[in-house]
Amino acid sequence: MKELDEMEKHLILLLFISFSCLTIGQNKAYAHGDTSSKSRNTTSPFDVGVILDTKTWIGNISWSCMSMAMEDFYNSHSYFTKRLSLRLQDVNQDDPVDSAFAAVDLLKNFQVQAIIGPQTSTQAKFVIELGNRSQVPIISFTAKSPSLSTKQSPYFVRTGMNDVLQARVLASLVQTFRWRQVVPIYADTEFGNGFIPNLIDAIVEVDAVVPYRSPIPLSATDEDISKELEKLKNMQTRVFIVHMPHSLGLKFFLNANKTGMMSNGYVWITSYSLTDIVDIYGPSAANVMQGVLGIKPYVSKNNSKFQDFMARWRKRFKLPLTVFGLWAYDTVWSLALAAEKVPTPANYTFTKKNVEEMKYSADLESTGKSQTGLELVQWIKKTTFDGVSGKFKLIEGQRETSNFEIVNVVGNGTKRVGFWTHANGFSKRLNSKVFVDKVRKWPGDSSDVPRGWEWPTNGKTLSIGIPVMPGFLEFVNVTNTGNLVSYKQKGYCIDVFDKVMDALPYKVHYKYKPFADEKGRMKGTYDDLVEQVYLKNFDAVVGDITIVANRSLYVDFTLPFTESGVSMVVPVKDQINRNGAWTFSDPLSTPLWIVSGVFFIFTGFVVWFLEHRENREFRGPPGNEVGTVLYFIFSTIVFSHREKIVTNLSRIVLIIWMVVVLILQQSYTANLSSMLTVQQLQPTLTDIHQLALTKSKVGYPNASFMPGLLKGLNIDESRLIAYNSLDEYDEALRNKTVAAIVDETPYLKVFLHKNCGKYTMVGPTYHTDGFGFAFPIGSPMVADVSRAILKITENKTIMGSLDNDYLYDDEACSVQEDGVSSSSSRISIKSFWGLFLIIGVTSMLALLIHSVMFIYERWNSGLSLGQMLLLLIKFYKPDIPSNAPKGEQEMGTLSEIESPAPLVGHESVVESENYYDVGTPLKDEETHLGYAST
Repeated sequence: MKELDEMEKHLILLLFISFSCLTIGQNKAYAHGDTSSKSRNTTSPFDVGVILDTKTWIGNISWSCMSMAMEDFYNSHSYFTKRLSLRLQDVNQDDPVDSAFAAVDLLKNFQVQAIIGPQTSTQAKFVIELGNRSQVPIISFTAKSPSLSTKQSPYFVRTGMNDVLQARVLASLVQTFRWRQVVPIYADTEFGNGFIPNLIDAIVEVDAVVPYRSPIPLSATDEDISKELEKLKNMQTRVFIVHMPHSLGLKFFLNANKTGMMSNGYVWITSYSLTDIVDIYGPSAANVMQGVLGIKPYVSKNNSKFQDFMARWRKRFKLPLTVFGLWAYDTVWSLALAAEKVPTPANYTFTKKNVEEMKYSADLESTGKSQTGLELVQWIKKTTFDGVSGKFKLIEGQRETSNFEIVNVVGNGTKRVGFWTHANGFSKRLNSKVFVDKVRKWPGDSSDVPRGWEWPTNGKTLSIGIPVMPGFLEFVNVTNTGNLVSYKQKGYCIDVFDKVMDALPYKVHYKYKPFADEKGRMKGTYDDLVEQVYLKNFDAVVGDITIVANRSLYVDFTLPFTESGVSMVVPVKDQINRNGAWTFSDPLSTPLWIVSGVFFIFTGFVVWFLEHRENREFRGPPGNEVGTVLYFIFSTIVFSHREKIVTNLSRIVLIIWMVVVLILQQSYTANLSSMLTVQQLQPTLTDIHQLALTKSKVGYPNASFMPGLLKGLNIDESRLIAYNSLDEYDEALRNKTVAAIVDETPYLKVFLHKNCGKYTMVGPTYHTDGFGFAFPIGSPMVADVSRAILKITENKTIMGSLDNDYLYDDEACSVQEDGVSSSSSRISIKSFWGLFLIIGVTSMLALLIHSVMFIYERWNSGLSLGQMLLLLIKFYKPDIPSNAPKGEQEMGTLSEIESPAPLVGHESVVESENYYDVGTPLKDEETHLGYAST
């Protein structure tokens, strides 16, 4: 509806202008491009209207640059068949009606083929509408408003910059220096009001806020401006972006100096509408704008065309030159190049409807339509060349402006401090990524970057809201007389906030106010308390306020000053039955018992294998040998074995095995002692999901956000019971009213220290961001307070003292957060697999070495490998005299392997000849036991 009303206003104004034009004559002076008599005979004129206010700096300089452009262009393009004829309409830039009259006059009475101008965006709205109706290109290098769309207006061409880009550059400057709040100050006209929405959008995109806008009417007096400045002075924000014409801007900064707002701590940034004011007004402007930052489109001084033009400009006019003047110069060149490309019609008159078809003789249609307009605007949009302001190229009907420079008012002029480009943002040098970290001078002759905000000069005292919860006095303890006329506050959170405020680089006055009713009871929940900041009843909230997502929608939190998380406290019980029949087996896990037994048997077999050929204590019938081996190896537990070891390999294996047994035995003894004397405390529940599967009651702190969390974990609301103090927690768990208490980690740690050994904290822990201080959204204090919190929390002395004073003494009670008290548990195979690996590898190597040595000694005996291996594992062999030849000994052995014969006279002994001891004389009793000679 608003757009429709605006359109209706435009149409009414256009109709009014049309009727008025019937009665006006040619009452203005017009300027034409100079033409010689010679060129007049060889070229055809191409009429172009120009609408400017030459009483302003921009208008005057732009018209001078356009005149030079005509002269320069046709001096270098004398062969062109068309020649621009510029008809100037000098109008008041603040009067859109005047510019509309001028446009109608140019279209009706002169039938110009294009119009350059008008000077402001407000004027351009009406003129662009006329251009669309008459199909005449409207070319503007000064109308920057984004509301003037080259897409929606096909005959509108912008050869200057768009304010959208300027707003983005200003916001990027705010982001570069990390300012969080900005106040725009602008002319209360279409010029200012059309720019501010785009500026605010750009500022919001860089995570800054605009807490206030300051429109200044063009008619504002010094008194009006001073009154507005005093209002700004009493605010926290110290970063201001100024967007207004030169005349109003100079008056504004004069009053800012008188008000004391050009001093240390302030930041002033000007849009391009004011950046050139120092060049135009000289020291009179520079003296009142010291330290101001400004942005302006960048024009390379290395351009040869620019250098030549500047030399002639200074020689001819001796006036400061603006970028608008350079754009005016290039606009004339682009139009002259495009006009030459347009086919020449029989005449340049407009096509009109028949008079009979017109409803009124003053109808705007009576102006007709240009025969060349469509082709002309297309050629203008295609035209590219190297101009005095750089590369002239239009994208979608607008000039491509990508580079800006940042200037700083220092002394009697401006100094460049950096550049802005699409690719690199702000940088010290063009096309460089080196960050702009220093400005030559800030207001107040300071070289340090202002933080962008200060406490108001009216000495405001912050109102700090605090909770009133009698059950958790360790965190916030408020003592009052009942009517809250007199009260005291202390506690962990209060002391932390006081120390944080003391650590700030500036003094802050504040006063605590309990969130309580007339009887001293808390008015609502913690969510209600946080909401008071949003409602502006408190300037901040301090206390055990948990940082959660739904609260952050209304306030900005500082960094947390406590550890984070929500967990669960449950009772503990002893898991060991000390009167059980099999308690002695508990120290070792079942797999470890099994593996130990296997290695006992395996090691015994290895020792027997290495010893039985050389050591007669490891010989005998198979049943006896098995018993001997088992007795021998298990006796290593107490070092009571009687069998003598004769081989070195056996000794090595046995030594390593005894180390394994020693370690295993000592571990078993220590763990058994611990299990029989120390309580093995285990939680009654292991996590909150297990609790959700039961029907048990669950406790939580009153007035907290826990119900929402517990409901999200599928715990029915009927199972939830709210408690108001740590003592109530203890009573509920002792009486088994609830199976668990769910609360935040800081509270639970205090509770566990008060009830050592009775309860334990179990997980998993649900993430929260801990306790923080709440401030209004966008408050500049948040960053400073957060930095102070980091400084305080990293100081172990300060935080340790506060913990011991209010929460718990680290040496008084040990809290196990994993849910199990200090105790031993079964020893698993993981603790010993390295030892078993060593004894296993050693045993296998000993077997391998023994076997290789045995085969090597008998390699030339004539026995096959299979026969030698069979001989290796036999229990005995018949005795052969030691003085018999070696070959005879081996042959005797082989014959026994192939065809053993029973001994004569010893029928009761079966295959006893398989047991032997080489070279050892046998006694009669040995023969009786089964030893025989051949």
